[in-house]
Amino acid sequence: MSYFITLEGVEGSGKSTLINFIRDSIESNGKKVVVTREPGGIDIAEQIRSVILDKKNIKMDGRTEALLYAAARRQHLVEKVIPSLNEGNIVLCDRFIDSSLAYQGFARGLGINEVYSVNKFAIEGLMPDLTLYLDLDPQIGLNRIAKNKGREINRLDLEEINFHVKVREGYEEVLKMFPERMVRIDANQDIGKVMADINEVLISRLK
Repeated sequence: MSYFITLEGVEGSGKSTLINFIRDSIESNGKKVVVTREPGGIDIAEQIRSVILDKKNIKMDGRTEALLYAAARRQHLVEKVIPSLNEGNIVLCDRFIDSSLAYQGFARGLGINEVYSVNKFAIEGLMPDLTLYLDLDPQIGLNRIAKNKGREINRLDLEEINFHVKVREGYEEVLKMFPERMVRIDANQDIGKVMADINEVLISRLK
């Protein structure tokens, strides 16, 4: 059974840690999982990622940023996500279209519907079956990043706190758009409780 699961959240919400837990949980039930990320996952998209997140590119226009994300998303889909789903795998992706809607559409002020239109062209109707939204106080997320010496600081991490607050507000709007697909997980909790909540959702959706 193919199934497309995405993880979303503000910076420092724990996606990178939790994606491994989710993979292990699903694979323990005998299913094959392909783990990937956005922007990235394949060579061309990783090259685009390096441009988007480079700290030197402070002059990047918001629309340019949105278009680069959509371009990376398109290539990632055709090279990795769609072939993996066609093989009957469960695809687990760190970020997808909802990030663009929250970050560029809402926080950058480009308009959620406008950014959604650009991405509809890129994805040709392929939306996730399930999105786990890790809801976290943005300041807590930035504090986690500051303490994590092994994590590379990228251009988005350097934005003012007000930007990250807007990103969270943007996710609230996206949740209203896709209430059946998106499930809110309280990421302010202890990691064990977060994992337990996620597992409960997975058991329900992947019966």
